[in-house]
Amino acid sequence: MVVDKLGTTFAALSDPTRRALVERLARGPASVQGLTEPFALSQQMISKHIAYLVRARIVIKTKRGRESVCTLRPEAIKTVSDWAIGYRRFWEESLDKLDVVVKQIKKAEEAHGTKDGK
Repeated sequence: MVVDKLGTTFAALSDPTRRALVERLARGPASVQGLTEPFALSQQMISKHIAYLVRARIVIKTKRGRESVCTLRPEAIKTVSDWAIGYRRFWEESLDKLDVVVKQIKKAEEAHGTKDGK
């Protein structure tokens, strides 16, 4: 179910470190060691964050020799984007309708001379 996948994805992305890891992986695959370098965290802690992202199916982790390499699964982020776009459309349409109503009220006030206490 999309909602369950979204919940898992949002939970994974709720942490700033995991979001930073996703941002880094958006530029291309990286080793766990390479992902650890910019953070003031141990490799063990970064590995826990990566494991969370793997469970949420946002990241794929593969072995290359002794190294573990992480790759972003863009389709996981696309699911969030598609969901958000649907709500964006809803709010844009709602605000457009509200704008029309406000303009109609202003015109009616001007026509009846009720603006500014007239």
